[in-house]
Amino acid sequence: MNTRLFITLILLSWLGGCAVNPVTGDRDLILVSGAQEVSMGAQNYAPMQQSQGGPYDVDPALSEYVKSVGNRLAAVSDAKLPYEFTVLNNSVPNAWALPGGKIAINRGLLVELTSEAELAAVLGHEIVHAAARHTAQQMSKGMLLQGLVIGTSIATSDSDYGNMAVGGASIAAQLLSTKYGRSAELESDKYGMRYMARAGYDPLGAVALQETFLRLSEGRNQDWLSGLFASHPPSRDRVVANKKTAAKLGAGGNLGVDNFDAAIKKTLAVKPAYDAYDDGRKALSEKKADEALVLVNKALDLFPAEAHFHALRGDVRLVNKQYSMAITNFDRAINRRGDFFYYHLQRGMAKNELGQTDGAVIDLERSLALFPTAPAHFTLGKIKQDRGAVDEAMQHYKTVAQSGGAYGDAAKTELVRLELPTNPSAYIASVCGDDGSGRLGVSVRNDTPLPVSGVEVLFRYIDAGGIERQQSGSVGAQIAAGKVASVKTGLAMNAGTRCASKVVSAQIVE
Repeated sequence: MNTRLFITLILLSWLGGCAVNPVTGDRDLILVSGAQEVSMGAQNYAPMQQSQGGPYDVDPALSEYVKSVGNRLAAVSDAKLPYEFTVLNNSVPNAWALPGGKIAINRGLLVELTSEAELAAVLGHEIVHAAARHTAQQMSKGMLLQGLVIGTSIATSDSDYGNMAVGGASIAAQLLSTKYGRSAELESDKYGMRYMARAGYDPLGAVALQETFLRLSEGRNQDWLSGLFASHPPSRDRVVANKKTAAKLGAGGNLGVDNFDAAIKKTLAVKPAYDAYDDGRKALSEKKADEALVLVNKALDLFPAEAHFHALRGDVRLVNKQYSMAITNFDRAINRRGDFFYYHLQRGMAKNELGQTDGAVIDLERSLALFPTAPAHFTLGKIKQDRGAVDEAMQHYKTVAQSGGAYGDAAKTELVRLELPTNPSAYIASVCGDDGSGRLGVSVRNDTPLPVSGVEVLFRYIDAGGIERQQSGSVGAQIAAGKVASVKTGLAMNAGTRCASKVVSAQIVE
């Protein structure tokens, strides 16, 4: 293919993937259809909420208030999407938008705002990310890059919960980690402020918000750095641009300080309880179980209605191997909020430790239905393996093995134990050829994390006379994980000799 033709094809591909940005009117490279975006957002909205602490349901009036502000802005947006707005039970100051208009704001960000106009600035900004198809643009750039790499070769992931995700849930987590470029952030600020003005809000609320964000970022506030600033970095340029936009839009509009104060009052009142809870979570992560228990008890004294607090107490009991007490704590969490995966997961783990495997299976499968995680799949795999349901166990292990980390490594080990006796060639590679002395040799490599022995190899070869022959050989010694061993055949390697080999038997050294 000549260079001119190659460039022409790339340009045609580019033009074919261009779409009019409904917000700016510009033509942008988008290789994802609008229907695909809506579907992507709908499929991932619930898993994303699970991965970020679940909906904040102890103050339903606040959630309804946020929805009303979001719907007011969505009504004046340039893209008519199936917008949804939710408040998440997460202390990290953050907000995000999925393709198709699925938007969330954390409790931790709401308690830092001071007016309805500032809330409108946050939600308007996220609405533009969805309406202007920013995630689809980022995805399309990745797709084009992949296409170019393939063409060249032919021519010449703010939440601990999200770290547990496997399968489709891990894809959802990747969507959240998408970082927008500087132009997308400025675009979202600009048009979000226009939506604010259309909806009757004072756009100066967006200026005040960005000035606060910039001050916090310069102070290196850790909570903010791990939240909103990770995906929406503030800058002096954004403050200046917002001031220019506000000047063009003109003064006036609603700030809504009184409305916001009334809506956030209950949540602000219980903030000390969540602060104690967050400190307790941190203490437990640092293996300070006694300190964590003191802190979570303080949180529960202040606000006993919060299910997360009961779950943290359960986690402390789990660490201390007080499994019956842990189950009681998770029961209380589930009674208050039955649709959050983590409580079912942890109760299932506690039941499994007590040998209550029937109950553990019910809890773990319920957790998977809400949010697929490595701990749930792995523990179910172990239970199924112990019960002799090998095929089911292997399916769970295979799901976890793709996730990496400690659970991924453990799942790979269990898969080896289950599958190597019947399918050794899947785990022990072999290759045959000249061993360097004019003789046919076979090399085998142990790709498992365990030592193996009794490796038998079947190899076929065609001799110089064109006759196909078959022979077997064995590796006498034990082969350590990741190591290579060889089989000496003693056969002469004549010109034109071709061979193929396969491991047909092996066993794990425990």
